[in-house]
Amino acid sequence: MTAAPIRIVLVDDHPVYRDGLGVLLGSLPGLEVVGVAGDGAEAVAVVEDVAPDVVVMDIAMPVLDGIAATRRLLEDRPDLGILLLTMSEDDETVFDGLRAGARGFVLKGADQDDISRAIRAVAGGDAILGSGLANRIAGYVEAAAAGAAGAAPFPELTPREREILDHIAAGRSNGQIAASLYLSPKTVSNNISSIFAKLHVEGRAEAIVKAREAGLGRL
Repeated sequence: MTAAPIRIVLVDDHPVYRDGLGVLLGSLPGLEVVGVAGDGAEAVAVVEDVAPDVVVMDIAMPVLDGIAATRRLLEDRPDLGILLLTMSEDDETVFDGLRAGARGFVLKGADQDDISRAIRAVAGGDAILGSGLANRIAGYVEAAAAGAAGAAPFPELTPREREILDHIAAGRSNGQIAASLYLSPKTVSNNISSIFAKLHVEGRAEAIVKAREAGLGRL
């Protein structure tokens, strides 16, 4: 049986770019563009109407920007995968996007394979952070982590949950965590749900930032 295609909504205020990206994605196997929007407010309405799996959204837009739209969308659809489009991975924008609950970023101008890979990863619940961005996050949090050295982070978590969070912060998928810790995928998934609730985070990307700020992810 053929798997259902990943349903995508594209959000960008530049029609030429948006239409071009739509044609590109629509030509790839396993991807289907089911809606488009020209700003964040329109995106909220379109997502409510078509219920996509992934939203690929520009950050700088009129009416409602991509980060504010991300927050609003995830209030109603916390499971929605949001991939933000950006011209440059400046630190302030990146951290704002991750805190809003976006699962990752893709640079405008990225090639077809990179965009497709990012969408598929986000649809599967993974976070997408380019190597340059990941390195900057690691450098940013080292000072904070050094101040907390010797103290066990996140005392509200069980030892098993903290161990799983450490693997999440290292960028490992649920399947990789399950194999590494000799756990069932369901057990890993249940623990991750508990971790997100206890840390008050919207999703994997925000959990990664929070965990790395505490010094985790150096497996």
